[in-house]
Amino acid sequence: MSERRVDGFFYGLFMDVAVLAKSGVIPVNPRRAYVNDFALRIGNRATLVSSPGARAYGMLIALTHSELDRLYAAPGLEQYRPEAVLALPMDGGSVPALCYNLLVPPQADERNPDYALRLQQALRELRFPSDYIDSVTSA
Repeated sequence: MSERRVDGFFYGLFMDVAVLAKSGVIPVNPRRAYVNDFALRIGNRATLVSSPGARAYGMLIALTHSELDRLYAAPGLEQYRPEAVLALPMDGGSVPALCYNLLVPPQADERNPDYALRLQQALRELRFPSDYIDSVTSA
């Protein structure tokens, strides 16, 4: 019997299925989605932070628990911890999902322009709203 899959909400460069596949996981059923009351913050790493009224976009991708554990055990990613979110697929409905966020978010003056530009390109390719794409460089 195969291991059960869980929906993960990926909002940074991991929302690119090719990036996930290079990490040794098998992404299943990728769907564009968003979460309400969270905002993207980019420093040396990206994370979502609680922000009433905000909306953050990403991808819902089904992975097994062992794939998620292996993915977030990679060097540097052990700083992320899962939390439950209610993701809203762009084609309708709602899905409970796991979202991995940094325990300590980046400081307001911490910036990573290269990451922001790469993320903007990924968001464009995935056809997310242009106002959200434009906001990434100030996240």
